[in-house]
Amino acid sequence: MTHAARYDDVADFYAAGWADDVDDPAAVRLLALLEPIAGRQVLEIACGHGRISRALARRGAGVLGVDISSALIEKARAAEHDSPLGIRYVHADVAGPGLPDVSGPFDAVVCSFGLSDIDDLEGATAAAARVLPPGGVFVCSTLHPCFPGGRSVSGSWPADGSYYSEGWWRADGELSSLRRQVGANHRTLSTYVNAFRRHGLWLDEMAEPEPAPDWAATRPDAARYPVFLVMRCVKHGDDSVADGGDI
Repeated sequence: MTHAARYDDVADFYAAGWADDVDDPAAVRLLALLEPIAGRQVLEIACGHGRISRALARRGAGVLGVDISSALIEKARAAEHDSPLGIRYVHADVAGPGLPDVSGPFDAVVCSFGLSDIDDLEGATAAAARVLPPGGVFVCSTLHPCFPGGRSVSGSWPADGSYYSEGWWRADGELSSLRRQVGANHRTLSTYVNAFRRHGLWLDEMAEPEPAPDWAATRPDAARYPVFLVMRCVKHGDDSVADGGDI
């Protein structure tokens, strides 16, 4: 099954479950690490049905959203048609050899819970770095790679594996509704940070926002551990450093 088909098949479920309110802890922190937003040109990769793209546009950013799922892009375009915010959406594989109709530089690239859905981390990271000028920022959120899960909540890696069990897998936790359907790629924290570094994206700040109180109250065993990870990287200006030269 291709990645496009994974989300095409659950587009209605996904759009209904993640509405335009962005008051969840991970989204709040993601937007905070992008500040100042007003006046910036922002590329959102794995934009889905446009939830974060719309939040950015409402805060004054010029936004281009890209996603591999045609069904989700259709929903994003429909929302833009109904309530125009000046957002442009492109159906494309961000990790592919080239992004049609996408040209930089952008002031920022954002990816909200999309990196674990993208099979080619190197390709996606390279694409983000390619459209950023020196000093541009890349901000992403993901399920915390170190999250072990809890009763009825799948962790970041398979229950019969370990933190070091990298690769794509499908969750089986009763409350892990989305990942039971589309799966996810688990990678260690060092895999993410080293991939960013290889493409000149230097980790500048990271946050581990606590889950919402109502989520934690019904999942106390899972809430004992970090659930979300949000990272901001800055594009380095020295190509020799990005390629592994001396600092």
